[in-house]
Amino acid sequence: MSDPSRVPGVEGPVVRRGDAGYEDVRTGLLWNGYQPQRRPDVIVRAASVRDVPAAIATARAEGLRVAVRTGGHSWCGAPLRDGGMLLDLSALRRCVVDPARATATVEPGLSSGEFTRVLARAGLAFPTGHGAAVALGGYLLGGGLGWNSGAWGPACASVRAIEAVTADGEVVRCDERENADLFWAARGAGPGFFAAVTAFRLALWPGPAAVATTSYVCHLGEVESLADWVTEAAGDLPANVEVAFTLSTDPGSGEVVLSLSGTAFAGSHDEAARALAPLAAAPFTTAPLRRAVAEPTSMKALYTRIAALWPDGHRYAADTIWSHADPGTLLTRLGDALGRAPSAKSLVLAPLAPASRNPGLLGDMAFSVLGDAKVSAYAIWDDPSRDEANVRWLREAMASVAPLGTGHYIAEADLSADDSHARRSYTPSDWARLGALREKYDPDGLFHSFP
Repeated sequence: MSDPSRVPGVEGPVVRRGDAGYEDVRTGLLWNGYQPQRRPDVIVRAASVRDVPAAIATARAEGLRVAVRTGGHSWCGAPLRDGGMLLDLSALRRCVVDPARATATVEPGLSSGEFTRVLARAGLAFPTGHGAAVALGGYLLGGGLGWNSGAWGPACASVRAIEAVTADGEVVRCDERENADLFWAARGAGPGFFAAVTAFRLALWPGPAAVATTSYVCHLGEVESLADWVTEAAGDLPANVEVAFTLSTDPGSGEVVLSLSGTAFAGSHDEAARALAPLAAAPFTTAPLRRAVAEPTSMKALYTRIAALWPDGHRYAADTIWSHADPGTLLTRLGDALGRAPSAKSLVLAPLAPASRNPGLLGDMAFSVLGDAKVSAYAIWDDPSRDEANVRWLREAMASVAPLGTGHYIAEADLSADDSHARRSYTPSDWARLGALREKYDPDGLFHSFP
């Protein structure tokens, strides 16, 4: 690895293309085993916030465009760009919680799982990502549809201020009054954001004293009637119940099955059980293959369950759409597609009301809800020789529901599939506003835009 002095003022490690160890560093930047073959000219791994302005100054002086990485969980590998500088902020993990004010200041490399554990010790909570290893930086910039978002809203709605380094090297503070337009963009611009965020100030929520789940696994033939019923029954579910459908392949039978899960975040187990009670009336024409009713669980167990669906050491491709179509129609089409998947590990996820059931939480920010429903498909495999087949399956599966789509969720969109995916992750007016703000804050295009 090259001498850090090759980037003046940077204390953290630096490696340039051609240096010994470059390829190991490059491939280790993404959690996904399936990686784009894009190679930055230089990778700067910031050791502290002080390294960020210095790295950006060097990029500007050397004519290098900048991409920013925090945790490397982007499905499409957004941090890896050809040429330029990759600025890795994953070592910035400071976290300061103020229980009296129910706020926290966090650096972008802090993981969702670690933040959840820190907050639990203070009796507080935040809509962290469903994956424990997901770093907060990219997650918050992309909107952040995480735990209990029906009650707590998208994570970016709880961002109260940021500190960032702009393209001209200035360190700025942004909130609803100071640099408000840059603050607006930071809450939803995702990998197209045109500054490097070094800290977020977050509003916190009272922590749940109890978490419980009700779940059913049933035959795919139940999808239309069950989805229709759950959509109707949602009005009887409190906002603190997170409901999701999952399509997956049963490892025993090889059959594509439908799972319905409801997770309640509550003050006691009795309260959680009451919140989940409407799901006990779910209608089935045939007996569910498996069921659990108001089963006590924990955040640790929820993270373990998610990790089993998206295991380390695998290759992933993902895409998502917003839609005004009913979930039953979307899931029926994708259930048929899943039956043709080249990998039995692939799955489809459709959360109910994934952003919030309280429109008041969806304030003035770049992130916006573009449909009544959201559905995501994930190709998951482990054999590199099957890359083309699995990516082709994902794109064909999503093409089956594309006519029903009203947009994409920037954090999970297959941005490499089509240039329109980034644009269609925003309303036309928000897309135009993002472009205008990019011209204002980064007129020379120092920061890479969307992949």
